[in-house]
Amino acid sequence: MAGSKMSLPLAAAVAAVLSVLLAASTHAGPEMDPYKILGVTRSASQAEIKKVYKRLAKEWHPDKNKNPGAEDMFIKITKSYEILSSEDKRANYDRYGQTDDTQPYGNNRYGNRHDGFYFDESFFNFPFNSKNHRDFTDSKYTLHFNQYVNNVVPDSYKRPYLIKITSDWCFSCIHIEPVWKEVVQEMESLGVGIGVVDVGYERRLANHLGAHRTPSILGVINGKVTFFHYAVAKEHLRQFVEDLLPQRLVERVTDKNDLQFLNSWHELNKPHVLLFDQVPAVPLLYKLTAFAYKDYLQFGYVDQGLSETANLQKQFNINTYAPTMLIFKENTDKPADIIQAKGMKKQIIEEFMSNNKFLLAPRLVSQKLFDELCPVKQFHRRRKYCVLLITGDEEIFSFGNQAFLSFASANTREVVRFAYVYQRLQQPLCDILMQNKESAQSPPQVVILERRNAAGKAFYKPVTAWNGSEEDKQRLLEELDRLQKDPSILIHDAMLPELNNEFASMFVIRWIYASYDYLSEVIDDILHNNWREMMPLLSLIFSALFILFGTVVIQAFSDSSDDKQTKPKAKDGTKAENGSSGTSGTSSRPPKKNFVEVTELTDITYISNLVKLRPGHMNIVLVLTDASKNILLSKFAKEVYSFTGSLTLHFSFLNIDKHSEWMSTLLEYAQDAMQIDAEEDDGGARKADYTGYVLALNGHKKYLCLFRPVYTGEDHDSRSSEDEGGAPGGRSRSRSRDDHPPRKSNRSRSISTLQIHHKLDRLGLWMERLMEGTLPRYYIPTWPGIDKITPCK
Repeated sequence: MAGSKMSLPLAAAVAAVLSVLLAASTHAGPEMDPYKILGVTRSASQAEIKKVYKRLAKEWHPDKNKNPGAEDMFIKITKSYEILSSEDKRANYDRYGQTDDTQPYGNNRYGNRHDGFYFDESFFNFPFNSKNHRDFTDSKYTLHFNQYVNNVVPDSYKRPYLIKITSDWCFSCIHIEPVWKEVVQEMESLGVGIGVVDVGYERRLANHLGAHRTPSILGVINGKVTFFHYAVAKEHLRQFVEDLLPQRLVERVTDKNDLQFLNSWHELNKPHVLLFDQVPAVPLLYKLTAFAYKDYLQFGYVDQGLSETANLQKQFNINTYAPTMLIFKENTDKPADIIQAKGMKKQIIEEFMSNNKFLLAPRLVSQKLFDELCPVKQFHRRRKYCVLLITGDEEIFSFGNQAFLSFASANTREVVRFAYVYQRLQQPLCDILMQNKESAQSPPQVVILERRNAAGKAFYKPVTAWNGSEEDKQRLLEELDRLQKDPSILIHDAMLPELNNEFASMFVIRWIYASYDYLSEVIDDILHNNWREMMPLLSLIFSALFILFGTVVIQAFSDSSDDKQTKPKAKDGTKAENGSSGTSGTSSRPPKKNFVEVTELTDITYISNLVKLRPGHMNIVLVLTDASKNILLSKFAKEVYSFTGSLTLHFSFLNIDKHSEWMSTLLEYAQDAMQIDAEEDDGGARKADYTGYVLALNGHKKYLCLFRPVYTGEDHDSRSSEDEGGAPGGRSRSRSRDDHPPRKSNRSRSISTLQIHHKLDRLGLWMERLMEGTLPRYYIPTWPGIDKITPCK
């Protein structure tokens, strides 16, 4: 009893304290001081306020602070920062003590004050402890970098994407959340892709998209990113999505152009779709469908409210109370399929389009269309056969082509697809299927084929020559019946080449379109981006222009001075012996040494200098003999000295007396590309003289360039020296005198030395062509092994 008596006064005291605290908190609500909450003075700058706010917001964030009052404290901190970060609201509070921007200034003096602190629901709609909200923003639509690159970008060629850039500390993002949610629900039902990028977790993706501010909204279509720059409203975002789509997706059709629209099926190789509706503007759902199926169908829109469309509505008996969609194929007088319903849904329209993507007998104009019409066999019960008419586009084939179309229209087999191809436009495919070895155009023929793998393997059988007669139709019908019972009648097999894309635009047109897109993107960035963000780009541009201008000026002055210095040197250069003017060609780098390093190509240096030569490097090999070694090496060094500055060129020589079989084997590998004339020796056999030949060998790509010696020196006393310059392959004809005993006189030795010396006269010009990449290349299957060649002396 004593304990109970003592507990009563204690309970009364606690109740009194709680009541006092409650009353105090009730009256303290209106007196909330944002300066005290943030812990800053009234003279604090915006930078100080922002710094303190970030620290407190991170400390009291409910996701990190498990204190029960953390959420309330976080809201107070946020509201205080909202007041003090705005100059108008801060001045209003300093003057009147007003913290609620929904009331007029000074209302606390003359009007009734609220007893509680009011929070804007749209602003303080935090995702704390809200599972549904978190699923909406984070889980379902969150994008990662790999997901964007691998899924979103390829899919953007079929539908546009609307992406929001946000972050955990973006309180402006919460303002647009209700509008964003409403737009997402509408756009997603129409087929627009949705994505959300959290900058805090996907900084790499945000930088890739070019989004440097939150919140940001952007659209992605055809792999191109476009930013939204207007007020976040439902109408603006809807118009933004519509503006992302290409302008000429849907053509307006009236009584004046309906025949032109429907009869273009043959030129475009597509079925045509007509939508009849009462609204003047083309519905967004129809535009999105047209974009998704732009590669397969041509779309038109008929406004039923116009008097210019009355004949079309009467011709096809259109109901004016519900939207009607017609699909036309080869027959423009009667639609191939029709759908009519109020409030057409996306799923119904997609199913309708996917069932009518192709003509009854389309023309094979690309590999993509061929893959879809004649897919590769996957299972025995999913076989697809293609009946292919190989014909021409001239007028004389029109009757047969029309007969093939009528035969395809009467087809009821689901496993058979009909198509035709113009032999002139797809010549490689037609030559294989018709087994035509001549380039002349063959008469039309029907072939049945079945593709077996994606590499191009197919089984086929030529059925009949086709002129459209009843006998041809009956013969084809019998073959199809046999095929259904016995697929093994396809007795031929071949590897089909890839089809040409007949609708591919020219390179110049693609370049113009790409340039236009790039310029429009740059202009858009300049108009809407923050200039502070543009400063690095502008700085880079001006720096590049300054460097370019400075380089041009310096180069102009240096060229003028070099010309003055080289004029007297040019006169002296003409006096150099043995035609040194042939080495006037310059390389990309000046020589680093005053000599040429030439190594002998032997079995020891063969692997490192040729077989395992680094990619991009070449070995320039001079072919010589023991007798001509000193003369040719001296001349070779003079001719190639100006090219020794290149780091990718190596210089070697090959002794033909030791490795004649290697030289012969190497040229035999390339004998299809060049002819090497041989000479007769004393025994009457044909033997080639390779003295003075120069080989440019690319060890990595396995090809060679060949220099054949050409004699350009003048020797009026010797007929043989004059003939040498005109000899095929640049070989010396003086060896024809070997039938007579050689005269060991000083005169004959000097003539021979002169002829050998002049074999490399044009090597400098040949080296310039080698550096330019204009020399013919002779590819070989493999390099012959030099270690297997035995010296022959």
